[in-house]
Amino acid sequence: MMIENDWLPAVEEEFRKPYYKELYKFIVNEYNTTVIYPPADDIFNAFHFTPLSKVKVVILGQDPYHNERQAHGLSFSVLPGNDTPPSLQNIYKELNDDLGCYIPNNGYLKKWADQGVLLLNTVLTVRAHQANSHQNRGWEKFTDAVIEAVNAKEEPVVFLLWGAPAGKKAKMLTNPNHLVLTAPHPSPLSAYRGFFGCKHFSQTNEFLKAHGLEPIDWQIENI
Repeated sequence: MMIENDWLPAVEEEFRKPYYKELYKFIVNEYNTTVIYPPADDIFNAFHFTPLSKVKVVILGQDPYHNERQAHGLSFSVLPGNDTPPSLQNIYKELNDDLGCYIPNNGYLKKWADQGVLLLNTVLTVRAHQANSHQNRGWEKFTDAVIEAVNAKEEPVVFLLWGAPAGKKAKMLTNPNHLVLTAPHPSPLSAYRGFFGCKHFSQTNEFLKAHGLEPIDWQIENI
């Protein structure tokens, strides 16, 4: 449960702050006494898979999936063998409409992370079957520091902020080098209010290409 790559200098100050020490105590106790997702070794996978120097896109989620063997530390992604969750189904529908990607038979998004898409949840842990159960314990402060570290990058980054909680982060994104795109959340409750048709994926790739960066291959392959 440790960050070791180039994220460490960007966030290590957080580990020394009182809120993080409280959070750490709380999380250790939770893992020792109840069922928590993702597995402890997977909490920081978004950082392991996508080093800060490689971040080109940020997709901000809320908290991890709370059913067994779904969450593995990447927002919106589930481990192979799971049904694709409804929000991700809608992301795939938009990708199909926007870029013609076929809709794959799985929800494993590591391919995006490996290309520089930081799949960040604002809260990194959750109790089994209790959505938002680790909100307001300190993770939000930590992930705000992560967002600030990406905002400080000179290389252009695209931020995809879906839904009201993610949209609130827009005011932190002060760097004119970056592109910030907002839309309603892809959940079935709100996708029809403007997530469908937002064309965020093609806009992201056009922006990256315009800045001399490799576009993202958004096609998740069938397993």
